[in-house]
Amino acid sequence: MISASFLPPVTAVAERFDAALLPAESGTYILLLESGQHSDVAIGRFATLALQPGWYLYVGSAFGPGGLRARVGRHLRRHKSLRWHIDYLRSRTQLRQIWYCNEKQRRESLWAGELAKMPGLTIPLAGFGASDRRGESHLFYTAACPKAAAFRQRLLKADPCHSPVQTLSLA
Repeated sequence: MISASFLPPVTAVAERFDAALLPAESGTYILLLESGQHSDVAIGRFATLALQPGWYLYVGSAFGPGGLRARVGRHLRRHKSLRWHIDYLRSRTQLRQIWYCNEKQRRESLWAGELAKMPGLTIPLAGFGASDRRGESHLFYTAACPKAAAFRQRLLKADPCHSPVQTLSLA
């Protein structure tokens, strides 16, 4: 059997994001969002985020019906009811990449923990996207565009059997 650490990451480039490119299976994902503005974003009744130019990484999981395809598909829609913290941020940012792996094991906390250790990434709003996980945040910020390869290396160091993280980029 081949270890996941020896499997190459898959990168796809699309003209536009289409949820059909993602598997309809369970998994974990990161939305890589770009902001070009300074503004305050009300995150429902939770808090206000001081948005600044740069890159936001949001860690999520998809374990419901339709898996990654359904959950990320919801994030791709611009016109929807604002339900989750990320819905408020998505209305003010541009989606540039999706990093994901499809597997049945929940990896959200591992991924958030590894992002928190990466140089240059900060937590812009504690508790964002992690209301059910005390002391965690699933939102990170950096001024420079982060690289999926550096994140993949961190994950494999933390868990050598981790499934490959794939990326979907907008052309």
